Amino acid sequence: MNPAVTLHADATPSASALVLRPWCTEDVAALVEACQDSALRRWTSTPVENGADGARWVEAQQRGWAAGDRFGFAVMETQPDATHGQLAGNVVLKEVASGKPSAEVGYWTAAHARGRGVAPRALEVLTSWAFDTFRADGLERLELLHQEDNLASCRVARKSGYKFDRILPAAPPSFPLDGHLHIRHTAS
Repeated sequence: MNPAVTLHADATPSASALVLRPWCTEDVAALVEACQDSALRRWTSTPVENGADGARWVEAQQRGWAAGDRFGFAVMETQPDATHGQLAGNVVLKEVASGKPSAEVGYWTAAHARGRGVAPRALEVLTSWAFDTFRADGLERLELLHQEDNLASCRVARKSGYKFDRILPAAPPSFPLDGHLHIRHTAS
């Protein structure tokens, strides 16, 4: 897989354009800043407290690209006349394998970018890319999981065409509460 992949979500009258690209070392400071948000800390499983944590996190994303089984994208919000964007979030395609019919998606949005449709737009771009890129390898279904009390993630899933499938039982310590499984199938 080419780590130079860049994906775009066009601007709308009420939202800036988004650029999705693989994470790079230059993103560490913005990542650490975004991860200081208490809401984000509540929903993410890997704490990023400082630059060293951020560097390890970015390196893990890069290893996923190199292995071809996890594709994390920094979501950058850009203005029409800007050459560089501001970190607005993260989307990831994970557990991808040739011949495996399903993979999982995940996302988070930085506090300053919430409420502007960043997560659904970025997830839609990732979903299209995943099916376009991996359909020939057998990908038919994307799964989105979130804790039952994460109502914002439930709204993002529904806005992005991921239909509620079932409640998943809690699996402490990683998943202390019941969760929702949402699924989106490739278009036939």
